[in-house]
Amino acid sequence: MRLFIGVELVPDVRAAAGDVANRLRGDLARKVPALHARWVDIANLHITLWFIGEVQEARAAEIRQALAASAFPVAPFDLAIAGCSAFPPSGAPRVFWIGVDRGGAGVTALHADVGRRLSPLGFEPEQRPYTAHLTIARVKDPGRGTSRAVRQILSSRPADCGVSRVSAVTLFCSHLSPRGATYEPLLRVPLS
Repeated sequence: MRLFIGVELVPDVRAAAGDVANRLRGDLARKVPALHARWVDIANLHITLWFIGEVQEARAAEIRQALAASAFPVAPFDLAIAGCSAFPPSGAPRVFWIGVDRGGAGVTALHADVGRRLSPLGFEPEQRPYTAHLTIARVKDPGRGTSRAVRQILSSRPADCGVSRVSAVTLFCSHLSPRGATYEPLLRVPLS
């Protein structure tokens, strides 16, 4: 099973983010035709807290147990999604994303608590600092000499996607197919 832990977004916010991504895709196709990216399906838009990867069923059961042990010690909060950018912060972009305008402290607290729950199972956090974001595309080929143009387009794109209420953390299973990935919620753990 291929697992990750994230925060689900309300349908209106996912739809607004999908609209931003579609307009961005059109702008990039016109102005930077050498760029090739794989765009995330609207149904799959979420905030990732922790990518686990491929695990056996017994390991997945341990992860479920660790997450479900108790409610997350964070009160439900509003998450405002706005502003486009890319990773890495300089050089050729590899990921396009929409940022968290409000509620970032809550998401960061959830990320830290997921880490505390997974640490006894041997999962170590990434070395990079955690940045809450909504991935909208993964760049397959940025095209030569396009970084500046791409970053200008991203920074000029209005991207206010609205507010989503966060009241749970979700364990997802990612099913890969030639048509792309689909995400199945396996467990929702409430916030307290």
